[in-house]
Amino acid sequence: MNRDQLEGQWKQIRGEAKRQWGKLTDDDINEIDGSHDRLVGKIQEKYGRTREEAEREVSHWGTAEA
Repeated sequence: MNRDQLEGQWKQIRGEAKRQWGKLTDDDINEIDGSHDRLVGKIQEKYGRTREEAEREVSHWGTAEA
């Protein structure tokens, strides 16, 4: 999923993001607020991923959902 899609559709996909990354709390989801960089950062923080791994997960998540 690209940055524009993430930001534009965040309200609709926030539940899907929480299901995909179950360690994200409601507060995390609210803090991310559609920001690609914040989502990647939270995935890094919660799952111990590198930036590249987290970026790849977000990108593949979007294509897998399409």
